[in-house]
Amino acid sequence: MQYLAIDLYFLILVMKNFFRYLTSSEEDKQWGIYLTVTGRYTSPPLAPYPKMDHPTGYHFDWQTGRILNEYQIILITEGAGVFQVGLDEFEVKAGSILIVRPGVKHRYRPNPKTGWTENYIGFKGDLADHFMNKVETITNQPILNNCVQYEFIDCYQKIFDLVSDQKPSYQKISSGLLLKLLGYISSHKHSEQFQGKQVDRLVNDLKTYMWENVNQNIDLKEFCKSLSVSYSYMRKAFKLYTGISPHQYFLDLKIMRAQELLVSTGKPIKEITYELGFESIQYFSRLFKLKTGISPSNQRGKFDMNED
Repeated sequence: MQYLAIDLYFLILVMKNFFRYLTSSEEDKQWGIYLTVTGRYTSPPLAPYPKMDHPTGYHFDWQTGRILNEYQIILITEGAGVFQVGLDEFEVKAGSILIVRPGVKHRYRPNPKTGWTENYIGFKGDLADHFMNKVETITNQPILNNCVQYEFIDCYQKIFDLVSDQKPSYQKISSGLLLKLLGYISSHKHSEQFQGKQVDRLVNDLKTYMWENVNQNIDLKEFCKSLSVSYSYMRKAFKLYTGISPHQYFLDLKIMRAQELLVSTGKPIKEITYELGFESIQYFSRLFKLKTGISPSNQRGKFDMNED
């Protein structure tokens, strides 16, 4: 972790001021997401803001605000300030991400005492609408905090490098990195509610417990109680990390174990059924086919044919 923090610090230091207003071909637009502008700018303390060299459509002043016809994601890596969207005002600090949507009036500026460093990406496209609607549902606010992490900075820097070089298909590659950034934003928002609670350890402890007891029927609520955590909290955290509930994960482990027993032993299906804690062959067979697409007997027959 110490080395990662040092790498992140130096990565921020080497990122230079620049901006590019980008053109896009019809092929770029048909791709679904295309970049319109990228840049990085450090506004020193007490300096006028914003700069006056932005073209029409991007420039704004504090009195009138601004409405864009594109999305922008703005990462503040240093300093502090304020961000206003409609009638709502938000405090901005190092690590804040500002999300600007097309057609929405907004304005932002650094604190004159601190200045700030902003990293921004503007983009459009049919897929942009799709993914940004998903992001809006997840974030529920036009600002996120605590986002100065290596993954976020790395996405911005790689996009800046691609835009600076503008090699063939740089728009398409950049759009892929942009989707990666949106994925990090989604994950960050989901995990905020579990910060400081050692969720990784709790989830891994539960996974280990389920695997060690795959041949039994376990009481997940009792296990959570032994860890001094509520089952509802654990279930929510587990699903966030794995994508499925603990109950379904445990059933998947049982089916994986059943597959192993079917292909590596000569045990009858009935014996495997009860060994894994299933109450009936009918239920086991139905669940096995639902999870794997074939019946237990076909699984064993398939293995036997492969052996021949």
